[in-house]
Amino acid sequence: MSGQKIRNMEEFAAKSGVSRPTVSKYFNDPTSVRKSTRERIEEALERYNFRPNLYAVNQNRRLTKNIGIVVPYVADPFFAEIARTIERRCIDAGFSPSTFSSHGSVEHEIEILETLRSMRPAGVLLAPLGRASDRKKVEAFCHDVPTVLVDSNIEGLGAAFIGLDNFQSVPLMVEYLCRTGEPPCFFEMPPVNPNANKRRSAYIQSMERLGHTPHVIRVEGQGWDFEDIGYSGGLRVLDNGELSSRTVLCSNDRLAIGFMAAAYERGIRVGITDECTLRIAGHDDHPFSRFTCPSLTTISQDYDAISTGSVETLMNFIEDGVPSGPRSDTLFDGHLVMRSSA
Repeated sequence: MSGQKIRNMEEFAAKSGVSRPTVSKYFNDPTSVRKSTRERIEEALERYNFRPNLYAVNQNRRLTKNIGIVVPYVADPFFAEIARTIERRCIDAGFSPSTFSSHGSVEHEIEILETLRSMRPAGVLLAPLGRASDRKKVEAFCHDVPTVLVDSNIEGLGAAFIGLDNFQSVPLMVEYLCRTGEPPCFFEMPPVNPNANKRRSAYIQSMERLGHTPHVIRVEGQGWDFEDIGYSGGLRVLDNGELSSRTVLCSNDRLAIGFMAAAYERGIRVGITDECTLRIAGHDDHPFSRFTCPSLTTISQDYDAISTGSVETLMNFIEDGVPSGPRSDTLFDGHLVMRSSA
């Protein structure tokens, strides 16, 4: 028997080498996990003499096994992939996930939160609209239901935030573009969530740090039709000669896809070969980005790490309670994906 004291199920999961959701699933129903996994957990229970808080476990069993997943626009393949991966993690942990899309509407986001209240969920994974969200409504919901914010951060709300470190990912792309060609200008639309502002700020800081003059080009557009906004805005920028560089960094891949279509329509070759006159890069590694022509250079987000981290964090709050004190934030690095567009 180990003399090391295990304080909670998160520590026990780490010591036993079994994922946190699987440990949770075992304590809810030992027969629900594979025999080999069950034996590993039970061997670790014996080795560390760990016993879960039975009062907390019994209290949690009085809750529903419902988990709410809310995204701002499920038709966006980025959010569809995040939701799909989170759903799988929740099912593996023995919970029943339900996914909702607010479709870019603050009114619908409020309606979803009220619907979730009626479902008495054990917890909620919320990717909010962000700037457009009704902060008071979201704050009241987070106060009553264990909630982890994903992707889009509303400062101070929720029990935790899990997402990308934009101040790591954007400089990674800016440095690459400056190293391999002309310093980029930054192509964006009015921000629909906090990530947009963070990416613009990270771009400006990176350019200044490298000794270059930032140039931000903002095009008009509302809603989530980013490809159309990138296309129409790209045509205007190209026709008016607004580019200060032959390299363009778009604030997300969907804008970049629209901009590339505008360049094609104007007969401008995009890419890194000698006959090309424009480089275009994006951000997020949208599922379609490798199928554009040319394939899009971008920053990939770690879907698996973000989804796994958000679900495991929520499981901790469901079973151990939401800790007092400052909200915990977990930011993951982005990774440069070099393709043919830049």
